[in-house]
Amino acid sequence: MAHELPALPYDYAALEPVIDAQTMKLHHDMHHGAYVKNLNAALEKHPNLSSKSAEDLIRDLTSVPEDIRSAVRNNGGGHVNHTMFWKIMKPKGGGDPAGPVADVIKKSFGNFNDFKTKFNDAGTKQFGSGWVWLAGKPGGEVQIISTPNQDNPISQGLFPIFGNDVWEHAYYLKYNNRRPEYLAAWWNVVNWEEINHRYETFKSGKLEPALAAR
Repeated sequence: MAHELPALPYDYAALEPVIDAQTMKLHHDMHHGAYVKNLNAALEKHPNLSSKSAEDLIRDLTSVPEDIRSAVRNNGGGHVNHTMFWKIMKPKGGGDPAGPVADVIKKSFGNFNDFKTKFNDAGTKQFGSGWVWLAGKPGGEVQIISTPNQDNPISQGLFPIFGNDVWEHAYYLKYNNRRPEYLAAWWNVVNWEEINHRYETFKSGKLEPALAAR
């Protein structure tokens, strides 16, 4: 099969109490697993696309045949988004950022607390399912954006430095409808080392965020 579900880099319960084990198991095994399965099923209709990475597919959706474009957009995006998501979290993570990403946050948003407030606000205001991102622009600047469903900044010509999942399946078992509470708690499991690695990949001019995965 062209695309595979990556293993979690930690145990299902490793991010408790921020993210409970049941949510993590359902989110990874069932939801991410379904995106991979559905992406592969769509690509079976056009085997010539099987050699392309999921990032390349969603980077230029207009080149994807129309009969599978929506499936690739939704499921390819879901695969890319979640492959990143597992890596930018870790047990005993969080705290204030350090290194290059801390510098760009300070330069762009004044300080980390102001950045978190704006990031969480964008995530709270995203109507329905979606993601909130720190995205890199072609000129090297960064911005906070939100995207609906499983859309990824790659499709807008931006680099997804990191993002948080605000689909209800990411938090509803523990937080119910309290999305702002989930957004606030999530910073306690952020993996700043991986985010710095992704940011450095962006600054190097590379297009492929997956190259930043370790």
